[in-house]
Amino acid sequence: MNLQTRNALISLILLLPIPSLGVYFGMIALPNTPIGQGLFFLMKSVLLIMPIVWTLAIDKQPLSLSKPQRGGFLTSGIIGVAISIGIVGAYLLLGQLLVDTSLIQSKMLDIGLASKGTYIFGAVYWILVNAVLEEYVWRWFVVQQSEKIIGATGAIFISAVGFTLHHIVAMQLYFNWVAVLLCAIGIFFGGAIWSWCYVRYRSIWPCYLSHAIVDVAIFGIGYQILFS
Repeated sequence: MNLQTRNALISLILLLPIPSLGVYFGMIALPNTPIGQGLFFLMKSVLLIMPIVWTLAIDKQPLSLSKPQRGGFLTSGIIGVAISIGIVGAYLLLGQLLVDTSLIQSKMLDIGLASKGTYIFGAVYWILVNAVLEEYVWRWFVVQQSEKIIGATGAIFISAVGFTLHHIVAMQLYFNWVAVLLCAIGIFFGGAIWSWCYVRYRSIWPCYLSHAIVDVAIFGIGYQILFS
Protein backbone atom coordinates (compact mmCIF):
# COMPACT_ATOMS: atom_id res chain seq x y z
CA MET A 1 0.00 0.00 0.00
CA ASN A 2 1.53 3.29 -1.09
CA LEU A 3 1.45 6.49 0.98
CA GLN A 4 -1.44 8.06 -0.96
CA THR A 5 -3.62 4.99 -0.55
CA ARG A 6 -2.77 4.66 3.14
CA ASN A 7 -3.58 8.31 3.83
CA ALA A 8 -6.87 8.02 1.98
CA LEU A 9 -7.81 4.94 4.02
CA ILE A 10 -6.98 6.69 7.29
CA SER A 11 -9.05 9.73 6.29
CA LEU A 12 -12.11 7.55 5.66
CA ILE A 13 -11.68 5.58 8.89
CA LEU A 14 -11.58 8.86 10.80
CA LEU A 15 -14.39 10.64 8.96
CA LEU A 16 -17.08 8.03 8.25
CA PRO A 17 -18.21 7.47 11.89
CA ILE A 18 -18.36 11.18 12.76
CA PRO A 19 -21.91 12.04 11.55
CA SER A 20 -23.40 8.91 13.13
CA LEU A 21 -21.70 9.70 16.43
CA GLY A 22 -23.05 13.25 16.30
CA VAL A 23 -26.60 12.01 15.75
CA TYR A 24 -26.19 9.35 18.46
CA PHE A 25 -25.01 11.76 21.16
CA GLY A 26 -27.29 14.64 20.16
CA MET A 27 -30.51 12.72 19.54
CA ILE A 28 -30.29 9.34 21.31
CA ALA A 29 -27.80 9.13 24.18
CA LEU A 30 -28.08 12.72 25.48
CA PRO A 31 -31.07 14.37 23.79
CA ASN A 32 -32.10 17.89 24.81
CA THR A 33 -29.05 18.32 27.05
CA PRO A 34 -26.18 20.83 26.78
CA ILE A 35 -23.65 17.99 26.59
CA GLY A 36 -25.55 16.17 23.87
CA GLN A 37 -26.02 19.32 21.80
CA GLY A 38 -22.39 20.29 22.37
CA LEU A 39 -21.18 16.90 21.13
CA PHE A 40 -23.53 17.10 18.16
CA PHE A 41 -22.16 20.47 17.07
CA LEU A 42 -18.59 19.36 17.78
CA MET A 43 -19.01 16.36 15.47
CA LYS A 44 -20.65 18.60 12.87
CA SER A 45 -17.73 21.04 13.07
CA VAL A 46 -15.16 18.27 12.74
CA LEU A 47 -17.05 16.87 9.76
CA LEU A 48 -16.87 20.23 8.00
CA ILE A 49 -13.31 21.19 8.94
CA MET A 50 -11.52 17.85 8.56
CA PRO A 51 -11.76 17.59 4.74
CA ILE A 52 -10.24 21.06 4.34
CA VAL A 53 -7.43 20.40 6.81
CA TRP A 54 -6.74 16.96 5.36
CA THR A 55 -6.63 18.24 1.78
CA LEU A 56 -4.24 21.08 2.62
CA ALA A 57 -2.03 19.47 5.28
CA ILE A 58 -1.96 15.75 4.39
CA ASP A 59 -2.74 15.54 0.69
CA LYS A 60 -1.10 18.93 0.07
CA GLN A 61 -3.62 19.81 -2.62
CA PRO A 62 -5.24 23.22 -3.26
CA LEU A 63 -8.89 23.80 -2.48
CA SER A 64 -11.37 24.43 -5.26
CA LEU A 65 -14.82 25.95 -5.63
CA SER A 66 -15.75 22.86 -7.69
CA LYS A 67 -16.65 24.90 -10.76
CA PRO A 68 -19.12 23.02 -13.00
CA GLN A 69 -16.94 23.04 -16.11
CA ARG A 70 -18.48 19.85 -17.52
CA GLY A 71 -22.11 20.88 -17.09
CA GLY A 72 -24.49 18.22 -15.85
CA PHE A 73 -27.25 20.46 -14.53
CA LEU A 74 -29.92 19.20 -16.94
CA THR A 75 -29.16 15.57 -16.16
CA SER A 76 -28.99 16.11 -12.42
CA GLY A 77 -32.14 18.23 -12.47
CA ILE A 78 -34.07 15.50 -14.26
CA ILE A 79 -32.72 12.97 -11.75
CA GLY A 80 -33.84 15.17 -8.85
CA VAL A 81 -37.35 15.50 -10.27
CA ALA A 82 -37.57 11.75 -10.93
CA ILE A 83 -36.44 10.88 -7.39
CA SER A 84 -38.90 13.42 -5.95
CA ILE A 85 -41.79 11.92 -7.92
CA GLY A 86 -40.81 8.50 -6.57
CA ILE A 87 -40.71 9.78 -2.98
CA VAL A 88 -44.06 11.57 -3.22
CA GLY A 89 -45.62 8.54 -4.91
CA ALA A 90 -44.31 6.19 -2.21
CA TYR A 91 -45.65 8.49 0.50
CA LEU A 92 -49.09 8.70 -1.11
CA LEU A 93 -49.23 4.89 -1.43
CA LEU A 94 -47.66 3.85 1.89
CA GLY A 95 -47.49 6.91 4.11
CA GLN A 96 -50.64 6.24 6.09
CA LEU A 97 -49.46 2.69 6.80
CA LEU A 98 -45.86 3.48 7.75
CA VAL A 99 -45.83 7.00 9.16
CA ASP A 100 -46.93 7.69 12.75
CA THR A 101 -48.02 11.31 12.41
CA SER A 102 -48.37 11.90 16.15
CA LEU A 103 -44.84 10.62 16.80
CA ILE A 104 -43.34 12.90 14.16
CA GLN A 105 -45.28 15.87 15.50
CA SER A 106 -43.99 15.09 19.00
CA LYS A 107 -40.39 14.82 17.79
CA MET A 108 -40.67 18.08 15.86
CA LEU A 109 -41.94 19.74 19.03
CA ASP A 110 -38.91 18.39 20.92
CA ILE A 111 -36.45 19.93 18.48
CA GLY A 112 -38.33 23.20 18.05
CA LEU A 113 -39.69 22.74 14.52
CA ALA A 114 -43.38 22.34 15.36
CA SER A 115 -44.44 25.84 14.28
CA LYS A 116 -44.77 26.83 10.64
CA GLY A 117 -42.20 29.61 10.94
CA THR A 118 -39.45 27.50 12.51
CA TYR A 119 -40.20 24.58 10.19
CA ILE A 120 -39.89 26.74 7.08
CA PHE A 121 -36.70 28.32 8.43
CA GLY A 122 -35.26 24.84 9.09
CA ALA A 123 -36.29 23.67 5.63
CA VAL A 124 -34.60 26.65 3.98
CA TYR A 125 -31.42 25.96 5.97
CA TRP A 126 -31.37 22.26 5.03
CA ILE A 127 -32.07 22.93 1.37
CA LEU A 128 -29.73 25.89 0.83
CA VAL A 129 -26.93 25.15 3.30
CA ASN A 130 -26.95 21.62 4.67
CA ALA A 131 -27.40 20.00 1.26
CA VAL A 132 -24.31 21.85 -0.01
CA LEU A 133 -22.31 20.70 3.02
CA GLU A 134 -23.38 17.10 2.49
CA GLU A 135 -22.30 17.24 -1.14
CA TYR A 136 -18.99 18.75 -0.08
CA VAL A 137 -18.36 15.93 2.41
CA TRP A 138 -19.87 12.86 0.74
CA ARG A 139 -19.45 13.56 -2.94
CA TRP A 140 -16.24 15.63 -3.00
CA PHE A 141 -14.12 14.36 -0.13
CA VAL A 142 -15.35 10.81 0.42
CA VAL A 143 -15.61 10.00 -3.28
CA GLN A 144 -12.15 11.39 -4.04
CA GLN A 145 -10.51 9.61 -1.12
CA SER A 146 -12.27 6.34 -1.92
CA GLU A 147 -11.22 6.53 -5.57
CA LYS A 148 -7.58 6.42 -4.48
CA ILE A 149 -8.24 3.06 -2.81
CA ILE A 150 -10.79 1.17 -4.92
CA GLY A 151 -11.55 3.26 -8.01
CA ALA A 152 -14.66 5.14 -9.12
CA THR A 153 -17.24 2.34 -8.86
CA GLY A 154 -16.15 1.39 -5.35
CA ALA A 155 -16.03 5.07 -4.38
CA ILE A 156 -19.66 5.50 -5.40
CA PHE A 157 -20.61 2.55 -3.17
CA ILE A 158 -18.56 3.70 -0.14
CA SER A 159 -19.91 7.24 -0.36
CA ALA A 160 -23.50 6.01 -0.61
CA VAL A 161 -23.06 3.69 2.39
CA GLY A 162 -21.55 6.44 4.52
CA PHE A 163 -24.26 8.87 3.44
CA THR A 164 -26.96 6.35 4.43
CA LEU A 165 -25.66 5.25 7.84
CA HIS A 166 -26.17 8.43 9.83
CA HIS A 167 -29.61 8.88 8.28
CA ILE A 168 -30.55 5.42 9.61
CA VAL A 169 -29.39 6.40 13.10
CA ALA A 170 -31.69 9.44 12.97
CA MET A 171 -34.65 7.84 11.17
CA GLN A 172 -35.13 5.07 13.72
CA LEU A 173 -36.31 7.76 16.14
CA TYR A 174 -39.17 8.72 13.83
CA PHE A 175 -40.23 5.59 11.94
CA ASN A 176 -40.80 1.87 12.41
CA TRP A 177 -38.23 -0.57 11.06
CA VAL A 178 -40.09 -1.16 7.78
CA ALA A 179 -40.18 2.56 7.00
CA VAL A 180 -36.53 2.93 8.06
CA LEU A 181 -35.52 0.08 5.73
CA LEU A 182 -37.43 1.52 2.78
CA CYS A 183 -36.08 5.01 3.39
CA ALA A 184 -32.53 3.67 3.80
CA ILE A 185 -32.74 1.90 0.44
CA GLY A 186 -33.94 5.13 -1.16
CA ILE A 187 -31.22 7.20 0.52
CA PHE A 188 -28.55 4.71 -0.57
CA PHE A 189 -29.62 4.83 -4.21
CA GLY A 190 -29.96 8.62 -4.08
CA GLY A 191 -26.46 8.90 -2.60
CA ALA A 192 -25.10 6.51 -5.23
CA ILE A 193 -26.69 8.50 -8.07
CA TRP A 194 -25.29 11.78 -6.74
CA SER A 195 -21.86 10.19 -6.34
CA TRP A 196 -22.09 8.99 -9.93
CA CYS A 197 -22.94 12.56 -10.95
CA TYR A 198 -19.83 13.78 -9.16
CA VAL A 199 -17.61 11.17 -10.84
CA ARG A 200 -19.06 12.09 -14.22
CA TYR A 201 -19.09 15.90 -13.94
CA ARG A 202 -16.40 16.53 -11.26
CA SER A 203 -18.40 19.23 -9.53
CA ILE A 204 -20.63 19.16 -6.47
CA TRP A 205 -23.02 21.74 -7.93
CA PRO A 206 -24.98 19.49 -10.31
CA CYS A 207 -25.22 17.00 -7.43
CA TYR A 208 -26.44 19.78 -5.15
CA LEU A 209 -29.16 20.83 -7.60
CA SER A 210 -30.55 17.30 -7.64
CA HIS A 211 -30.19 16.99 -3.86
CA ALA A 212 -31.98 20.31 -3.27
CA ILE A 213 -34.92 19.32 -5.49
CA VAL A 214 -35.33 16.12 -3.49
CA ASP A 215 -35.10 17.99 -0.19
CA VAL A 216 -37.89 20.32 -1.34
CA ALA A 217 -40.12 17.27 -1.90
CA ILE A 218 -39.20 15.76 1.49
CA PHE A 219 -39.83 18.96 3.41
CA GLY A 220 -43.08 19.41 1.49
CA ILE A 221 -44.21 16.01 2.75
CA GLY A 222 -43.09 16.95 6.26
CA TYR A 223 -45.12 20.16 6.07
CA GLN A 224 -48.19 18.22 5.02
CA ILE A 225 -47.75 15.77 7.92
CA LEU A 226 -47.31 18.50 10.50
CA PHE A 227 -49.72 21.21 9.42
CA SER A 228 -52.40 19.83 7.10
